[in-house]
Amino acid sequence: MLPERSRRKQIEQVVVTAEQMRQIEARIFAAGMPVAALMEKVGGAIARRVQTLYPYPQIRRVGVLVGPGHNGGDALVVARELHFQGYEVLVYRPIAKLKELTDQHAQYVKSLGIPHFEAIAPLQDCDLLIDGLFGFGMERQITEPIASDIHQLDRWSMPILSIDLPSGLHTDTGEVLGKAVKATRTFCLGLWKQGLLQDRALEYIGTAELLDFDIPTADIHAVLEAPKVKRVTSDLAIATLPLTRPPVTHKYKQGHLLLICGSRRYAGGALLTALGARASGVGMLSIAVPESLKPLLNAQLPEALVVGCPETDNGAIAQLDLPEGTDLESFQAIACGPGLTLEATPIIQGVLNNDCPLVLDADGLNILAILGTQKLSRRSSPTVLTPHAGEFKRLFPDAPSPMQDRVSAVREAAQTSKAVVLLKGARTAIANPSGQVWLNPESTPALARGGSGDVLTGLLGGLLAQATAQHISVDAIAACAAWWHSQAGILAERERTQIGVDAFTLTQFLIPVLHQSVG
Repeated sequence: MLPERSRRKQIEQVVVTAEQMRQIEARIFAAGMPVAALMEKVGGAIARRVQTLYPYPQIRRVGVLVGPGHNGGDALVVARELHFQGYEVLVYRPIAKLKELTDQHAQYVKSLGIPHFEAIAPLQDCDLLIDGLFGFGMERQITEPIASDIHQLDRWSMPILSIDLPSGLHTDTGEVLGKAVKATRTFCLGLWKQGLLQDRALEYIGTAELLDFDIPTADIHAVLEAPKVKRVTSDLAIATLPLTRPPVTHKYKQGHLLLICGSRRYAGGALLTALGARASGVGMLSIAVPESLKPLLNAQLPEALVVGCPETDNGAIAQLDLPEGTDLESFQAIACGPGLTLEATPIIQGVLNNDCPLVLDADGLNILAILGTQKLSRRSSPTVLTPHAGEFKRLFPDAPSPMQDRVSAVREAAQTSKAVVLLKGARTAIANPSGQVWLNPESTPALARGGSGDVLTGLLGGLLAQATAQHISVDAIAACAAWWHSQAGILAERERTQIGVDAFTLTQFLIPVLHQSVG
């Protein structure tokens, strides 16, 4: 049996669909766990958490929204326990017919004198609402009169705690099924549900936390085998990042990265990408830029080898002019794209014909969209693509929409292109060609600034160069780069506020993230 801390670390990484959760619960029940006992365990844990977050008598009146299924049963256990702790509890129950176990709890709660209402209005003066209307697996649209009642909640100012996921959200995609509860906090039960890690769900889930009810890891592994969707946790990222070095080493053993970026028009893209790469700890950094940008890069990164290249009349790189005895195969990784402009198409064509591990971003992706992603299948070394939603649509017009289901979209894109695809967003999703998906569970709108993606490209390129030497999987290192980048944004936001986190400031918080996480 795993020690509790190790087990908890594993549980925090697991992400399931509704069908996978059904299969896992079926195994638990088949092994002898009574459904009623699990309901008591879950409801009791929620009630204790509510008391911690909203202690009596600071919060006195609690409204509990009860649906017909076991999610409603969980809510009724919470209602009963809070009643015993002195809270005034009111139950909203819009559907008369309940599942047998839920109905039994409803009868007992009624016997305690807790009032039940078919309409939502009597709960208007509550201090707190607990949403137990619909649990995981819901696929049909919420209809009247419940849809109007949920709409009414939007006009009220009290906090709402949703059990497992806000009622009205699709468990897998985060789609709003007609109408959905906008929760202040969501208690995800047992294992993380995939829909809670989709961008379009974020407006509804508030602060999400996992309430572990001790699912045996054997049951998880039996259903998932090798999990195809993983949540990137701090523990996982720190354990994966190439943070330690042998006592006897040198710079080339710690990875040699080539950046190809920048133009006279977009000089900042080259600088921000380079600063991101510097923070990665890569052993040697070479930067190919138009000749006119060389003084800027030399001044800001004196430790880097800045290669000035011939440029076009418009200030784009016309051709690579690497040092004598050096070619593209001299590097452990290449990252290119930020600030290049479409004039650099011949440069991208040349890089694609080389088999060095490669990161493409920005104009590198725009050029690839013109050339066609089928060119990637000829490469024997890995390629990482880092599109935002607009670039993704240009690269993969036949893939599922990244605005609808990011997991399906990024998985199909990776499988068809044979590349690792990092789809940027509020919940960045990363997939490899075998179908493994990683989801970064935390970020901040502070990163919605020009140049933030350039920083990520440099950081990822530097990590990839180191990972190549240390035999860390490319998709894992891309996931860790996304985590590191977002954590730097979160840390910067705490000190500078959201509007104070420009891309240059972001680079200054990359190393402090590691101090905070490792220390």
